[in-house]
Amino acid sequence: MEQKIFDCAIIGGGLAGLTLAIQLADSGCTVILFEKESYPFHKVCGEYISMESYSFLERIGIPLSSMHIPMITEVLVSSVNGNSLTRKLDMGGFGIRRYTLDAAMAKLAVQKGVTLLEQTKVTDIKREGDLFQIKTAQGNFSSKLACGAFGKSSVLERPLGRLTAKSAGEKNYVGVKYHVKTDLPDNRIELHNFNDGYCGISKVDGDVYCLCYLTGSENLSRSGNSIKTMERNILMQNPFLQRYFTHSHFLYDEPLTISQVTFKRKSQVANGILILGDAAGSIAPLCGNGMSLAMHASFIAAPLILDFLKGRLTHQELCMIYEKQWKEHFSKRIKTGERIQHLFGKNILTNAAIGTLKLFPKLADALISMTHGKPF
Repeated sequence: MEQKIFDCAIIGGGLAGLTLAIQLADSGCTVILFEKESYPFHKVCGEYISMESYSFLERIGIPLSSMHIPMITEVLVSSVNGNSLTRKLDMGGFGIRRYTLDAAMAKLAVQKGVTLLEQTKVTDIKREGDLFQIKTAQGNFSSKLACGAFGKSSVLERPLGRLTAKSAGEKNYVGVKYHVKTDLPDNRIELHNFNDGYCGISKVDGDVYCLCYLTGSENLSRSGNSIKTMERNILMQNPFLQRYFTHSHFLYDEPLTISQVTFKRKSQVANGILILGDAAGSIAPLCGNGMSLAMHASFIAAPLILDFLKGRLTHQELCMIYEKQWKEHFSKRIKTGERIQHLFGKNILTNAAIGTLKLFPKLADALISMTHGKPF
């Protein structure tokens, strides 16, 4: 039996991979998507999505307006000692669990004809002639084009030539996430600093709150690799976090965690494969939100892929134009996020920054607006 050749293969079924698959399927393309987990599942993620993505998600078929999700319209930021600043969010965002959103998009993708292979890990991918050959434990597959949306790290980094030696001073982070019941205004997202890290908390669907923090791995090492000890001795130095950790109801016995997180720059094309989402690298949380950037990247890629499949672009032109447009849309925003992130987790700097922004509220609003993109 002759093997089917797909128009596009997508490795990774997160927001970038799923939204790209749905758009391509809507345009009549044959798409195969590989996801190593099985839907629904939780991810370490802040679960706040800026409003720039709202209309896009509704256009592709996710009925957000009927899903009873909280709308976020203000932000509170605090320093380690509890000095805080509250501002309205011009654009704002909404809260939704990845457990809910990814599963809804996976179901929609299948309805639109996407071949979705769950619990399928891609072990190798290479271009041979005009086709990409994809190897998995479940079999081998062929496609005219391949896209990588496999997150911050993957076994594919090595065959794609994207593993680089750790540079001097490069920092590794640990991410920790809980769902909790607590007392916090439904319309607010809060960002609380602690020594060498920061924690976000905001409401999501299901009448619960997402509490997610990022910290340098040294904090965990100094705490004997005990998350509870680190939270007690370091995070709870911030009075806001002390209250949340001692007066909230934690819904699960253990948090979701991710380690060895870095925000180094990576390429948007590797061995002829278009790279989207966290796999594209350097998307620091404080650039606004990596979830919106991931979906926006799929919005950029989809029409270019269609032009390639219809013969309007060569493969080389497709790769060059995608990389150029990705950088035009996101480079400035990512740099802004990196600069803001340098302030977070540093007691003196954060306290000084909050004090300054209280004196110049328009400056605070300008910084916030720079971390939110325009609707697409």
